[in-house]
Amino acid sequence: MSVRVSLVASARSSAVLAERFEDDRPLDGAGWRAVERAARALVPLGAAELRYCSPSARSRATGEALGYAPLAQPALRDCDMGHWRGLTLAEVTARDPGAVDLWLAEPRSAPHGGESLLSFITRIGGWLDTRPAGDGGAIVAVAEPSVVRAALVYALQAPPLTYWNVDVHPLSTVTLTGWSGRWHLSLPESAQIA
Repeated sequence: MSVRVSLVASARSSAVLAERFEDDRPLDGAGWRAVERAARALVPLGAAELRYCSPSARSRATGEALGYAPLAQPALRDCDMGHWRGLTLAEVTARDPGAVDLWLAEPRSAPHGGESLLSFITRIGGWLDTRPAGDGGAIVAVAEPSVVRAALVYALQAPPLTYWNVDVHPLSTVTLTGWSGRWHLSLPESAQIA
């Protein structure tokens, strides 16, 4: 018995260079337009038996715009960034480059006073592992790209620092199949080459 969990990265709420740690701003104009363009491909995921989202404004808005009517899951919140919350990476680096270096190099560190990368990945993995496994059941969850990255690292049992090597773009999707502790990455089928 397994379950299929499709993770949808929420649409953007700001330009990449303006992204802030634990940013809870709503979707920006570009984010809304991107949801409209992606809807045709993403709306069918809403047929899943269970539909969830991160509690952030942009994840809730993305899920609602796609017609999922998702249930907010506190466990799918972004990483707790402590006193870095609301700052950009550039701002934090300018203030305390040593703390940023430590954070990027040591997954157990939390120089910001919040949640370590390892704790974040473990929390997201705990959410995955508690999804009800039925006979081919389907779940869709809209969450921040960072949450999708953490889920991938957990599911693939990759070293925590792999997190920094995974790019998840807004409105991209990843599907994991399996059950508690036994997850597999399912890539979409591609067109056959003649």
